[in-house]
Amino acid sequence: MMPDEREGAKQPGRFDPRKAAMLDDPERFGYLPPAELFALLDAPPGAVVLDFGAGTGTYALLWAQARPDLTVVAWDEQPRMLALLEKKLSAQPAPNVRPCLAEERNLAAWQSRAARILALNVLHELGDAALGQLRLLLAPGGQVAFVDWDAEVERPVGPPREHVLAAAEARDRVQRLGFRVLRQQRFRYQYALVCAAAQ
Repeated sequence: MMPDEREGAKQPGRFDPRKAAMLDDPERFGYLPPAELFALLDAPPGAVVLDFGAGTGTYALLWAQARPDLTVVAWDEQPRMLALLEKKLSAQPAPNVRPCLAEERNLAAWQSRAARILALNVLHELGDAALGQLRLLLAPGGQVAFVDWDAEVERPVGPPREHVLAAAEARDRVQRLGFRVLRQQRFRYQYALVCAAAQ
């Protein structure tokens, strides 16, 4: 699985690390409240959870603070993004956060271990190969929440509407990739699809 294979992605290119400050903007919490995301996943006590496409780790760090019993794996395919997370951890250590680059050795180490996965704003950006990694990381009986921008919603933030999926398109894509949608939820500009691996 090569993380640079982008077949299946709607957005033409990866998120640019030069725009990483956008990921730390607290205004995001107004339209995507962390507590609501974490409640959506309802991680069991002591579980391994994974922020897939963690970027600078904004939500991973908040998840770790809210639930110190969890092991939070911050998973990303861009070393520059994880370097920004490492810088945050140097300034404010979070012993239950594990930054991980999306590569084969880390995939082997964490395969089938994540009870819950948050896939925030990655469904439009990542190719099928990278999302196949996500399925391998999910533990038996685990759940993933795909939360992404809704192409049918006018909004002042996020990528252009032609670079993202409508909720129905997103459902079709995750089902094609081997997931079963358990429930759906709406946020102001985004939808959430909570899924399990299809049997």
